[in-house]
Amino acid sequence: MSGGTVVIGDAPLTIDALTAIARESRHVILSPAARGRIGTARSVIELAIAENKPVYGLTTGLGAGVDTRLSADDLAAFQRRVAFARAVGVGDEMPVAEVRAMMAARIAGMSVGQTGVSLAVVEALAAALNAGFHPIVPTIGSIGAADLAPLAHMALALLGEGQADYRGERLAGAEALRRAGLQPVPIGPKDGHALVVANAASTGRGALALAEARLALDTLDRAAALSMEAFGANITPLSEAVNAARPAPGQGEAARAIYALLAGGPLGDNKASRRVQDPLSFRCVAPVHGAARTAFAEAEAMVLLELNHSGDNPVIVEGQLVSNGNFDMTGFTLRFEALSQALSHVATISAQRALKLMSPVYSDQPRFLTPMGQSRTGFATLQKAIGALEGEIRARAQPATLALLHAADGVEDHAANAPAAVTKLGESAERLLVLAACELVVAAQSIDLRGTVALGEGTTRIRDFVRAHVERLEEDRPSGPDVSRLAEAIRARGWGG
Repeated sequence: MSGGTVVIGDAPLTIDALTAIARESRHVILSPAARGRIGTARSVIELAIAENKPVYGLTTGLGAGVDTRLSADDLAAFQRRVAFARAVGVGDEMPVAEVRAMMAARIAGMSVGQTGVSLAVVEALAAALNAGFHPIVPTIGSIGAADLAPLAHMALALLGEGQADYRGERLAGAEALRRAGLQPVPIGPKDGHALVVANAASTGRGALALAEARLALDTLDRAAALSMEAFGANITPLSEAVNAARPAPGQGEAARAIYALLAGGPLGDNKASRRVQDPLSFRCVAPVHGAARTAFAEAEAMVLLELNHSGDNPVIVEGQLVSNGNFDMTGFTLRFEALSQALSHVATISAQRALKLMSPVYSDQPRFLTPMGQSRTGFATLQKAIGALEGEIRARAQPATLALLHAADGVEDHAANAPAAVTKLGESAERLLVLAACELVVAAQSIDLRGTVALGEGTTRIRDFVRAHVERLEEDRPSGPDVSRLAEAIRARGWGG
């Protein structure tokens, strides 16, 4: 990534780079190396056509139509029909950022040089992305054995059909192309199939979901540390020796990250602990957050694999077109399902910590953290929002990928339903960030009610950030806007590592 432009085709494409393309409208360019690979692969296609070889999606039909040979004069026309026949998407439309992520992911997959697509098609896709030409793409229609439906809607708009968003206006595809100063994508043999035969929608949307999940997990580390300060927690569970006694994946790293935020304060020396042993939502932060970080790393690895390799069928290897099943997303989906479940666990202990801080039984603080006496509600009703968020995250942790209707006359008898797993994770991550904001608001209030107390260097900065966006609660007021404002500030700024 250089300045405002992302170069695709040299270094591996990262989640941060793809997120910048999607959310910050960064431009993309193809590297010379990528152009060379695409051209070399295209020569394999041209040779196969000249030799009249039976090649899936090139000289034969698709799906159950694999047994149908195409005539030489139908090869290009068939590629146009590919998009028309597969534009079966329904339901809500993808936000522009998700469409951009999908487009960028498909460009990245083509740049590997194993697709056989025409260079002109890849250049046209990049030009559309750079011009702010965004196809209208429904979210429902793919089962994750190549995201045929969403990519077909993308292809339709690029052909001058379908619909597209241009500068916030919904237009017919042809009119959107005209206003953007673009021409319809030139379609030759293999090109229509190349546009749709990938999991670019799941991969692109998955990358954005992971970016949100990472921010939510970073925020929860800080919320947990601030809650520990407010609670006067016993932080011996964060010690190196304790975590080395059972070095579960991610646990030590999580403990060190949270302990570092407490450094310089009384908890860092364990002088302010109020109990020998705290509730599990405080005591088990390192194991739970560590497990979530491990699940995140495994999901991230799958997204990076998909972004930087070819899932095409057929795939060009060693100068040959080879039929395969590399588009299968089972491994990807299982990691996303595991991360959704991990987010549910961190959500539960975050909610429990917030509730403990509001309880005089556990915190030795006024009930619901109101300084005005029990004629005031304080944060009592905020507990309902916390419970609703935790419940929605937990509901999305349930697996959604274990059943599938067979398709294509029984030829397509397995799929992992990656789009559903990606959607669930993205929705959970959005809610988790808001839940973390709830905990931060509650923890900051609890600290303020304790009066002048020393905090660690990291937790001082966290408390100051909260107070820059949310005032201390005195008289009852609406808490929902406070939480939303804080969550949006975190999303806009991040934590700077």
